[in-house]
Amino acid sequence: MSLKNKIDQDIKQAMLAKNQDELRALRAIKSMILLAETEKGAGGELSDDAENKLLMKAAKQRKESADLYREQNRDDLLAKEEQELTVIERYLPQQLSEEEVQAKVAAIIEEQGATSMADMGRVMGIATKTLAGQADGKLISELVRKTLS
Repeated sequence: MSLKNKIDQDIKQAMLAKNQDELRALRAIKSMILLAETEKGAGGELSDDAENKLLMKAAKQRKESADLYREQNRDDLLAKEEQELTVIERYLPQQLSEEEVQAKVAAIIEEQGATSMADMGRVMGIATKTLAGQADGKLISELVRKTLS
């Protein structure tokens, strides 16, 4: 079942349950999917990889907004962002822990024979492809930088 179909079913469930917070988050996800499908050059139906990238982007936006609201002591807006993030994370693939990401990054660095920061670009290219959808790019970058320096 595609992500779009899952979202449609969950929207119906949220409507029946009269859960407005969840409904708002699900509609935002569906809107992103529809926009991506109708973009110029898009072939209609999204691939699983494209759906994951879309969800990762949405989750990242919610995290950044939540951090900003936390700094500004806007608890009302913070709660909404965290609720939407919780809903989005249900559809993301299982995220790896920091230790698991570190182990995979170390294996990639060893496999590539990388020894210095000059090799960071090559390692990052491979690591982001390998860990796509499983870890945040910022975390991967931090771990690669820490390991190579």
